[in-house]
Amino acid sequence: MALLIVLGAGAASLASGGDASRYVWPGADGRLQYASDEKGNRIPDFSFCGYHQGEAEIPDVPVIAAIDPAPGDASDRVQAAIDAMAARPPDAAGIRGALLLRKGEYRLSRTLRITAGGIVLRGEGSGPDGTVLIATARQQYSLIEAGSDNLPVTWKPVSGTWQKIADDYVPVGATKISVKNPSRYSVGDRVVIQRPSTVEWIHAIGMDAIPPRPDGGEVVQWAPGTKNLHFDRVIKAITGNQIEVDAPICNALDAAYGGGVIFRYDLSRIAEVGIENLRGESLYDGSTDEQHGWTFITFNNVENGWVRDVTAVHFGYSCVHLGKFAKAVTVERAQSLEPVSKIEGGRRYAFAIGGQLCLVRDCYSADGRHDFVFDALTPGPNVFLNCMAERANADSGPHQRWSCGMLFDNVTVQGNELNIRNRGNLGTGHGWTGANSVIWNSVAVRFICENPPTAQNWAIGCQGAAEGNANWDLKGAAASPPSLYRAQLRDRLGH
Repeated sequence: MALLIVLGAGAASLASGGDASRYVWPGADGRLQYASDEKGNRIPDFSFCGYHQGEAEIPDVPVIAAIDPAPGDASDRVQAAIDAMAARPPDAAGIRGALLLRKGEYRLSRTLRITAGGIVLRGEGSGPDGTVLIATARQQYSLIEAGSDNLPVTWKPVSGTWQKIADDYVPVGATKISVKNPSRYSVGDRVVIQRPSTVEWIHAIGMDAIPPRPDGGEVVQWAPGTKNLHFDRVIKAITGNQIEVDAPICNALDAAYGGGVIFRYDLSRIAEVGIENLRGESLYDGSTDEQHGWTFITFNNVENGWVRDVTAVHFGYSCVHLGKFAKAVTVERAQSLEPVSKIEGGRRYAFAIGGQLCLVRDCYSADGRHDFVFDALTPGPNVFLNCMAERANADSGPHQRWSCGMLFDNVTVQGNELNIRNRGNLGTGHGWTGANSVIWNSVAVRFICENPPTAQNWAIGCQGAAEGNANWDLKGAAASPPSLYRAQLRDRLGH
């Protein structure tokens, strides 16, 4: 993985010194200071992203069982070993142990499923001579999928806990809200803070009047109730009628647009799942074949998990996809190489985030489309840190329909753009893709960064052509600190 680390450091090297931004800057004591607007909105604290929200190192889990490669299809044999691990009791930290796949080839015609927490699937290297998992089926599928069997569809409130937030306005970056009946909650409760998508808000941002496509393709106007944001939080303190949660809210809650609600939720997740030191390869038939392995690793309803030191080769969609209910997951030192598919919509999203409090760092993609991308309505905060795309066939950034709280920190997109913008009628009406997000010390051919109505975005220390009405600063220069995420983590945890 040495090559990956050198390439991924490209953008970071531009920021070895740097100037102070007017939006966030190191104070006299070295801690960051933030500028707020008249309503209190500011750049969010992104340091809560990653495994255990940055407060614990990824563990080196001991090997409990091992498998050797053998001729023929290995799907049943490897799945049986995973299931045997799941039958083991977890320790006090929720760990069951690591299953080691010794170096060699494992042909897999079906998805390997991890449905219990505390399991680490580990190989002996992500290079061609390491542990190679080969997707052999002539269909689109994920090679490894983690998450409980009870995959949720939506957020389910616990009866009697749904309550409107009493504040007239809660700004971006806040961690405190007020309610009329705090007795419904306790410290440690897992709650959702929901920002509704009302008629008034959709009209204010112009998403009820997306213009038609010139080719006559379908354009779907945004409908009330379909673009709600769900911030998954833990109650940290209750003081009077005020509730403090453990991580910032990344979209303003404005009573003029429906305010917000809070509720405890009922959701099944697994935790302490790791994928390490593996190489995935997909067999294919021709450079535009689309009936083959599509995603190497998918995390669905997983919390406090990780993927590290993996390589995906020839997959049509993604190296790693973190789904809607993934939370506090770290992906590090992963590579997406030589994807095989048509070069058009819905393909080659090398590293895709749909969950929240996730960190993707030191990752590399070649020949992708949307290499570092967010799904629709991704609530944030989430971070791409020190990542590089080469020969990109499309832009990186949020892809559609109001994701918020994103940080692109030292991200390089060679040959294409890094954008947070209104995509209007592209797709079926992608519209405003992102809000309350930051591009920091990054490099691209061009940046389009725009401020949507009711929200804003920041582009600071960008190297490349610049367009849009966002909060720009230090164009063509380097910002201090070199990494916003790392400086925020240092401020919060003291290291």
